[in-house]
Amino acid sequence: MSGARSARDLLRSAAARLAEAGVASPDADAATLLAHVLGTERSRLFLVEEVALSATVEYDALLARRAAREPLQHLTGVAWFRHVELQVGPGVFVPRPETELLAGWAIEQALATGSATGRTPVVVDLCTGSGAVAKAVVDEVPGARVHAVELDPAAHAWAERNLAGTDVELREGDMATAFEELAGAVDVVVCNPPYIPLDAWESVATEARDHDPHLALFSGDDGLDAIRVLERRAALLLRPGGVVGAEHADLQGESAPAVFSGAGRWREVRDHQDLAGRARFLTARLAR
Repeated sequence: MSGARSARDLLRSAAARLAEAGVASPDADAATLLAHVLGTERSRLFLVEEVALSATVEYDALLARRAAREPLQHLTGVAWFRHVELQVGPGVFVPRPETELLAGWAIEQALATGSATGRTPVVVDLCTGSGAVAKAVVDEVPGARVHAVELDPAAHAWAERNLAGTDVELREGDMATAFEELAGAVDVVVCNPPYIPLDAWESVATEARDHDPHLALFSGDDGLDAIRVLERRAALLLRPGGVVGAEHADLQGESAPAVFSGAGRWREVRDHQDLAGRARFLTARLAR
């Protein structure tokens, strides 16, 4: 096959190129991109002996974009989140693996509510972005009434694509005023809000800083503005005894829960770590 190259050699040189560019997971990204070009799965790349010249050229172009720190998911057009596939691209926050823990908590709470009460659980996903959490909940909690809202028009368009064909009710709007008609009727409120302080610009990963919408990243001088809005909105939406969960930055393991404990209307306020042992999301229960 004229111009063909060994898949093993391609992957080796691609991973070195990405590592030199500062990509955090060069081997995995190199394999994901090659599998994408070849229309196969990463787990089946070992079956590929040679890669045709046309595919090598396409692969090289994608590697150049990834080396320039364009998000991997923008290059493949998809992101996996728990058990669902999402379409992603410019204009929407790429869902992170650590947010799967928050989604898992929301799913557990919704299932527990349905089991304990015998009624359909009502879940609201504020700042839904790509629709990742809402889609995971409706996928894993059959029959749940799931509502989602997104403020940014571009992100809302991605959520529309991802939630099409599901039973999620999606709206475009501000979480501060969304779902007034559900006041006092919601069992679980879940939110992955913006939480990066404005002065932390330089600490943000290049992929996020240059490609994720800033509306999904930054939230006031201390990064807690959106969490303060969430506290007030969740208090209005939830039934007495209902629960709220929200992701936050790893340095906000005390300050983010304090927004809830200081409001005087929540109990069981606690923080949760991610798989790396970093503070990652808070949960609280509305006092009866």
